[in-house]
Amino acid sequence: MNPSRFASLLSVIALAALAGGTYWLLQATRPPASHGDGGVKTHTPDYFADNFSISELDQSGATQYRLTAAKMVHYEDDENSDLTHPAVRAFQPGRPIITATGERGTVNGDASIVDLYDNARIVRAAGAGDPEMQADSVHFRVLVNDDVIETEKPVKLRRGLSIATASAMNYNNVTRVMQLSGNVRGAIAASDISGGGSANAGTK
Repeated sequence: MNPSRFASLLSVIALAALAGGTYWLLQATRPPASHGDGGVKTHTPDYFADNFSISELDQSGATQYRLTAAKMVHYEDDENSDLTHPAVRAFQPGRPIITATGERGTVNGDASIVDLYDNARIVRAAGAGDPEMQADSVHFRVLVNDDVIETEKPVKLRRGLSIATASAMNYNNVTRVMQLSGNVRGAIAASDISGGGSANAGTK
């Protein structure tokens, strides 16, 4: 091979290697594309909080709902958050406080839907002519805007001395009406029949 042509070929190879190395370095040091540039959001945590607490106020400024958790982890793609040991408390003037808890849970972006899982429990304090009420299941969904708590899973209900089980449940905290559906079984104590609330059992 002609020495001059060999030298020219070496120069071309060197330039190509330099260009390739520069491109690689540019790509390696470029920051990740921001969401505003059309980047795809992934289901990864973008922030978290310990001893998390958020309250919803009514028009008078009084607390209507309070959501607390030992830990909250927020995800960027769907704006949902995972909760550890969550508790939802509903406050209404002249009404017993209702507390819903679970070992873990999730809450959507605007805190209007809270799902409670694993040893999920609802406790309505005694008051307003009603005995204490407790419901246990593997899952409860709290619909904050509708003031409703529901589950599609088997549930065990205790109201005073009365006990019932059902395949599903829907409780409206405004009307104080509880609907049990599916395979409903139980016994209502005579002392609980005259309570201020009501329970409707049926099959959907």
